[in-house]
Amino acid sequence: MIRIGGHFHSDSPLEEAVACGARVAQFFLGDPQGWKGPVIPGGDPGVVRDAYAAADVDVYIHAPYVINVASTNNRIRIPSRKLFDQQLKAAAAIGAKGLIVHGGHVTGDTDPAVGVANWVKAIEQIDRPLPMLIENTAGGNGAMARSLDAIARLWEGVSAAAEGNGEVGFCLDTCHAYSAGIELTDAVDRVKSITGRIDLVHCNNSRDAFDSGADRHANFDAGTIDPQALLDVVRAAGAPVACETPEAGLAADINWLQARIDG
Repeated sequence: MIRIGGHFHSDSPLEEAVACGARVAQFFLGDPQGWKGPVIPGGDPGVVRDAYAAADVDVYIHAPYVINVASTNNRIRIPSRKLFDQQLKAAAAIGAKGLIVHGGHVTGDTDPAVGVANWVKAIEQIDRPLPMLIENTAGGNGAMARSLDAIARLWEGVSAAAEGNGEVGFCLDTCHAYSAGIELTDAVDRVKSITGRIDLVHCNNSRDAFDSGADRHANFDAGTIDPQALLDVVRAAGAPVACETPEAGLAADINWLQARIDG
């Protein structure tokens, strides 16, 4: 059975998950745009872990957007590694199934191989007490995980560095893939041919056109992607799902997907 849920922005993600029948709750441990360390809801990791286990809701933590371990800028890369390490430890402490992190980017005329090398150093230096899930991104010429070629280049370096030293997985975002010009009809097969796995699906519609490079999520009934195409991706991936669609329609999106997956 595919476990389906969403990204919850409130101070009580478990309550929201239970209220809409979700079996997955994804959330941030603090400000997604800030550099401060993670904050455990309620302060006691054990209490949080036990509450989610009792409710049969799986936890996934999304790392802050500011993390960019690929960067050639020391003032970004070094703090990124520190915050990344803190997020991994905190996510593990509350029993999360994985920590999702964006692939990051390099700027200007920097060779993407340099960004991959910086990723490799981070993988070698940071302990991973739970699976670290790299997420594909929507835009940016220097993005490390936008196109399939870029994902392949990054995955080759990261997976080799991670061997025997903690699990590295992949999170497929449907809006990001569509906006990056990746056809959803065979996206799962093409990604799996590179990574061998998809550990989590971010099932999101897009407000923008195919290959737009824009990262603006939409509810299933309000975007430019045919909802059937989203359903097909989820079925093909066979992985847990977190919908990151706008809050006003999030519960409806979760319920729509559950009804069709379970039906």
